[in-house]
Amino acid sequence: MTSTDPDSVTAPTGPGAADRDAAPQFVLPLVVRIERDAPPARTDALETAARAVLVFLADPRASGEGEWAAARRGWEDGRIRKVVRRARGAEWRRAAALPGITVEGAAAQVRVFPPVPLDGWPKDLARLQVSGTHLDDPAPPAPADPAAPVLWCNPELEMSAGKAMAQAGHGAQLAWWALSPAARTAWRDAGFPLAVRTPDPAHWARLTTSPLPLVRDAGYTEIAPNSCTIVADHPSLRPEA
Repeated sequence: MTSTDPDSVTAPTGPGAADRDAAPQFVLPLVVRIERDAPPARTDALETAARAVLVFLADPRASGEGEWAAARRGWEDGRIRKVVRRARGAEWRRAAALPGITVEGAAAQVRVFPPVPLDGWPKDLARLQVSGTHLDDPAPPAPADPAAPVLWCNPELEMSAGKAMAQAGHGAQLAWWALSPAARTAWRDAGFPLAVRTPDPAHWARLTTSPLPLVRDAGYTEIAPNSCTIVADHPSLRPEA
């Protein structure tokens, strides 16, 4: 991913596609901490990035007359773009000093910042690396709790950790948009529990034909346009709910 070709998803309501493309474009920056001697596990990083997006969406500063609200509105009026960069050491400390929210997972740390113009990144974020963010899971993740939200990843796609983190963020955001106000509040009050998992191909095929929110990638980086990347499986959105 690059700052001029970020991942994007389209909001389900609001301006049409042509109007969104004509609007000023903003991007939601996320920075993952990857220290050389202690990188986080891939799944931990993906889950933490998804929660970071939700924490931003639920933050009072991003709503109403909050200090980040205008930036959020501008971001949601265009294409919903996210870029994940990586930092360590002094880079991370400089990023952590900028306005934003740090979200912690089991070991992962992801800081989310209010949206910025597509070509107007703060210099301490613009200098951070984007491409080549690769992480591994030291062991297969445990099965997901069937009672908790799950972001299911397409088992047929190969994505870097940075790309997959952005896609997980898209999936979490689509779930947030689809939920009722009461369900959003309950999820927030519980601390946004969620899992990111990869299903077997048969399960994936069933998920993509369900009414659950589905992320289709814009195709700016790594994978073909319109590729299905994530299904957002929140219990409140399941057909039997």
